[in-house]
Amino acid sequence: MSGAFATQQGNCSAFMSQIPHSCKKDPVILDLTSDAAPENRSSDCCRGGVIAAWAVDPSNSFSSFNIIVGNLESNSHGFAPLNLTLEAPGPGYTCGQLLDTDPTISSVIGGQREEQVLRTWKSTCTYSSYLANKLPVCCVSLSTFYNPTITSCPNCSCGCRAADQTTESCIREGNLVTQKDFSGLTNPDIVKCTNHMCPLRVHWHLKNNYQDHWRVKLTISNYNYRRNYSDWNVLVQHPGFSQSATTYSFNSTLLPAVGITDEVALFWGLDFYNSELLNADEKQLGSVTSDILLEKDSKTFTLSNGWAFPRRIYFNGENCEMPLPDIFPMLPNGSSCRKPSHRHFVLSFLIYLFFKTLVVLF
Repeated sequence: MSGAFATQQGNCSAFMSQIPHSCKKDPVILDLTSDAAPENRSSDCCRGGVIAAWAVDPSNSFSSFNIIVGNLESNSHGFAPLNLTLEAPGPGYTCGQLLDTDPTISSVIGGQREEQVLRTWKSTCTYSSYLANKLPVCCVSLSTFYNPTITSCPNCSCGCRAADQTTESCIREGNLVTQKDFSGLTNPDIVKCTNHMCPLRVHWHLKNNYQDHWRVKLTISNYNYRRNYSDWNVLVQHPGFSQSATTYSFNSTLLPAVGITDEVALFWGLDFYNSELLNADEKQLGSVTSDILLEKDSKTFTLSNGWAFPRRIYFNGENCEMPLPDIFPMLPNGSSCRKPSHRHFVLSFLIYLFFKTLVVLF
C-alpha cells in the first residue's frame, strides 16, 4: 500500500515471506500526512485526511492511495468491496452501494501514454449534520438598518447551559479567566456562556438599501475558547444571489443548486488575512466579517415579509439554527414598499383643492 496505511496489520502468520501490510478483511485505512516519506507516497495522496471543497480549491479537493490485493483466487476478475464506510473524522457520512463505472484512465510518460485499470467502482457518500452531531454547532442572528431590535439566535439552539455555575460547560460573563487558566481547562469545547450556547454564530445585518443595490454585512463569531477554525466556509441560501454580487473581504462563488429554488452562495476567507477564524479570549470573540453588495431585481426585491433574510445558512457543512420567521426584524409601523394607488392620489388632490379654496375665501 502507498499513499495511506492500515491501522492494524491483523494475523499474517500464514505468510512466511513478503508479509502483507494488512491481513484483515475489513481494514481501517487512514490518509498519510503531507510530510510522508517519498517511498510511501503515491500520486495525489497524503492530504492528512483533510480535503478542500471543490469550489474553494479544486487541486486539493481529492485524495488517493494505491493498494495491491493478493490471494484473489476466485476473485481474479475483481469484485467490488462489500461495504464502504467514510469517517471524517467521526460519523455523519452514509455511503451508497459500490457500482461499476467506466474504468479509470491515467496519463503516464508526461501525458504521452494512457493506461487503463481493470475495473472501477464508485460510491456516493452523503453527509448529514444530524447524524454527525447530537446538537447543532451554529446559529443565526439577524438585524437591519430600519429596526433597532436584533433578532438573536433562538434560546438553547445548541443546548442549554447548566444551572450549576460550578460546572465547566461554559465561562460566564464577568469571570476573571486568564490565558493561563484557559490552558488548564479540561474541556476542549468550552464556550462563552450565552442563551444559545452555540460555539459559532453567523450574523446577517441588512445594512443599506440603495436605488439599484442593497448591502449586507455578514459576520461569523467564534465563542469557543480553545478551538479555532482554519479554512472555514459559510454557505448561504437566498434568492437575491440570482443577481450580481460583490463580496469585499471574503472569497465567494455561486454553487449549482439541485432541487432548490433559491440561489446558493459559498463564502470563505482570504489567504493570509481571514482564512482562520480564531478562538475567543478573555477580551473578545474571534470573528471574521465582510460586506456584500447585491444588485436589485425590481420584480422580486422587497423589505417586506422577511424576504431580505437568508433561507438557510451552513457553517463548514453544518446546518445552523435559524430564528422563526415571525420574530424577524419588521418594518416600522405604517411603512410600505408599495406605491400609492390612483384612488389615494385623487383623494389627496381633492383635499388639497378644498383647503386651497378655503384659504382663498378667507
